[in-house]
Amino acid sequence: MAETVWNTDTGEAVYRSRDPVRNLRLRVHLQRITSSNFLHYQPAAQRGKDIDLATFRPQTASGHRPDEDEEEEVLIGWQEKLFSQFEVDLYQNEVACQSPLDHQYHQEILKLEDSGGRKNRRIFTYTDSDRYTNLEEHCQKMTTATSEVPSFLVERMANVRRRRLDRRGMEGGILKSRIVTWEPSDEFVRNNHVVNTPLQTMYIMADLGPYGKLGYKKYEHVLCTLKVDSNGVITVKPDFTGLKGPYRIESEGEKQELWKYTIDNVSSLARPEEEEREQRVFKDLYGRHKEYLSSLVGTDFEMTPPGALRLFVNGEVVSAQGYEYDNLYVHFFVELPDTNWSAPAFQQLSGVTQTCATKSLGMDKVAYFSYPFTFEASFLHENESADALPEWPVLYCEVLSLDFWQRYRVEGYGAVVLPSTPGPSWSRVLSGKGCGVCWTVWKDLASRVPFTMCW
Repeated sequence: MAETVWNTDTGEAVYRSRDPVRNLRLRVHLQRITSSNFLHYQPAAQRGKDIDLATFRPQTASGHRPDEDEEEEVLIGWQEKLFSQFEVDLYQNEVACQSPLDHQYHQEILKLEDSGGRKNRRIFTYTDSDRYTNLEEHCQKMTTATSEVPSFLVERMANVRRRRLDRRGMEGGILKSRIVTWEPSDEFVRNNHVVNTPLQTMYIMADLGPYGKLGYKKYEHVLCTLKVDSNGVITVKPDFTGLKGPYRIESEGEKQELWKYTIDNVSSLARPEEEEREQRVFKDLYGRHKEYLSSLVGTDFEMTPPGALRLFVNGEVVSAQGYEYDNLYVHFFVELPDTNWSAPAFQQLSGVTQTCATKSLGMDKVAYFSYPFTFEASFLHENESADALPEWPVLYCEVLSLDFWQRYRVEGYGAVVLPSTPGPSWSRVLSGKGCGVCWTVWKDLASRVPFTMCW
């Protein structure tokens, strides 16, 4: 056994899998190597005579161990429950069962006894629903120091899984807990600062007690810890053995023993026909999802002809100020150049705001319209040379007032070429009376980048 190469790397290994975790299968092999008890040999042959190696028969103080107690190999699936001797002795008595899970284990153990007893002896498991899992993850230490004081991060991370277990569900379609907390307290912020990804945990254990004394908690050792989250990330501690050497465990106490164990991933691979069927299912699923998204979008979109420019203008008549009279309104219209510009038949290229009374703002009187308008036009390129730039539409506006006798007066007017690009702000003064009308116009509804025109 001196040539055995031990694997001393007991750190975590992280894997990601798209397959369901229920397909995970592990093969755990456990074997006893040495004993601290004295070895008693039969009387050796006399000097000078051949020695038969069969005469060396190791025995222990408690007697000869059977072969099945020296070595064990078990195939374990994800969240598969294998009872230990301690759990069998505990749950056989129905009086000791308190929770629904305890009663479930009681029924399963009775069925095992009727079918000939459990197949495993030393190797057993703790699943995600066992009490050991909650206590182990809450009380674990980060260092080997006896006087360790948990830090803030350790306490928050230890609380992650318990927050998942205490998560409130839905009752009658209404959430019990609020989705948004508008006034979070400092304690609430500290408790929810850590990313909380739902986890499922499983422990593969070994009972390394002496022969005939199985079922004592002090002899339980963790062989492997498995954690799987909702994103398909599998954390294994320690890693699968593979081509590396076995791990070792030295039991404590007067009768120290050395054990070795290996953990191998023996999950069955998908057959070619299964992979092909899975690909067809995914393809059909993605196709149906694409059709669903297309049905939400619809087919009413009109494609722009090749070589054509389509102009969308969304604007707002904001206000007018500095005019002499009250009850102002604005009349505006857009003039399209005669060359290659057109507008839909239903499109209105003019508009009139509502009549608005003014209010005093400092030394001026201001009329607030907040009147939105929109129009579209198309330009068809015929000459694609760089010098052939299209003429741009012109916006004309006129400010009028309405007096007590229902007479209309022109207060000011002006014209401006629509900007070719949205973004910059600029101003122009209307000819006539007053200082102007303020516009806010967006070109291209998708960008919604405003610029302001003031007359």
